[in-house]
Amino acid sequence: MFLTDAQKQWRSLAVGWQGVDWVLFGLPVALTIFGAVVIYSTQQNTDTVAYGLNHAILGAIGLVLALWIARTRYENLLNWQWIIYAVINLLLLAVIFIGTVGLGAQRWISIGGFHVQPSEFAKIGMIVTLAAMLSRRDASTLWGVLTAVGVTVVPWVLVFIQPDLGTSLVFGVITLAMLYWANCNPGWLVLFVSPLVAAILFHLLLPGWLVWSIAMGLIAWFTLPWRWFCTVLATAVNLVSGKLGDVMWSLLEDYQKDRLILFLDPDKDPLGGGYHLIQSRIAIGAGKLWGQGLGQGTQTQLSFIPEQHTDFIFSAIGEEWGFVGSMVVIAVYWLICFRLVIIAQNAKDDFGSLLVIGVLAMIMFQVVINIGMTMGLAPITGIPLPWLSYGRSALLTNFIALGMVESVANFRHRLKFTD
Repeated sequence: MFLTDAQKQWRSLAVGWQGVDWVLFGLPVALTIFGAVVIYSTQQNTDTVAYGLNHAILGAIGLVLALWIARTRYENLLNWQWIIYAVINLLLLAVIFIGTVGLGAQRWISIGGFHVQPSEFAKIGMIVTLAAMLSRRDASTLWGVLTAVGVTVVPWVLVFIQPDLGTSLVFGVITLAMLYWANCNPGWLVLFVSPLVAAILFHLLLPGWLVWSIAMGLIAWFTLPWRWFCTVLATAVNLVSGKLGDVMWSLLEDYQKDRLILFLDPDKDPLGGGYHLIQSRIAIGAGKLWGQGLGQGTQTQLSFIPEQHTDFIFSAIGEEWGFVGSMVVIAVYWLICFRLVIIAQNAKDDFGSLLVIGVLAMIMFQVVINIGMTMGLAPITGIPLPWLSYGRSALLTNFIALGMVESVANFRHRLKFTD
């Protein structure tokens, strides 16, 4: 069969897109458009109605970027692993020295009048770095696990001291998920998070803290080498974590402490730290089944909810679009995560599969925590809702992540056309 030059070009273009998951592309685009509408609704009674338009424009830029990444072989990132890692750490260091302060934290760098948040892009850098490391040496050995965790510690500390508690939690979840996917012993993962659990139990339930510490010693006995040494060490670490928890707690800002505690009982400080959550729950409850309608929510339109176009965007959705609209949004996120799992399972190599799992952990954790905090089911940590919350750096980060995932899907196989 002989083809004209034009036909060959069209065939070549078709081959370039043949593996792309268009459903996965369509869902985030739909969320971005919907997000622009909701953001516009939350800001129409203020002087900043351009937020909705800006969100849509940046979403379009992000989509173009994602489409370009989807046609670029993800394997090329293996050659840039340490350069990417160095860049994200240098940017995080730059925040300490030349960063812009806002909302009680120093997280942004001002470039050409725009505020860029390096910690958002650092998520992608960490996913690439960990995926490259774990694809060469999986987490089935203790050395492989410790090496991966050691690499994660540097950017995690730089993010934590900004302070950005929410993003530092995302880093931890990404690391744990990728280690699990790379054949890490589940017992080791439990041991990694055990000091945090022990610190919480120490202040809530003292007998539970003792039982937990003994249980961690048993896990160390059955999963780690040098049994006696590791068992004593694991037990001792969990026993002293109560006091270590006090030290870590003292490092947090007052507003961060309020966010972590007051979600359990926001009425303790209804005009202070609990105000966000109280107003958020009122708004979601006021939406009832079908919502009050676009631009009709009283809590939303009267700006009772602080940061309702960013961290608390789901509160506005609940009030104006109701239970039905909220469930549709949650269903879309579920479909996105489902498609990510399918792509991870069908990736042609470990590197691609780990990239997708890192993105899955990042998206899923942010969705669960953000929606949970608006309803009082999770602490208020300042984590944005992917593709819906207003935020330039976060939106671009999510589209870059989408492009990487689509590249893994696009290049898992190729059909060859002949002349």
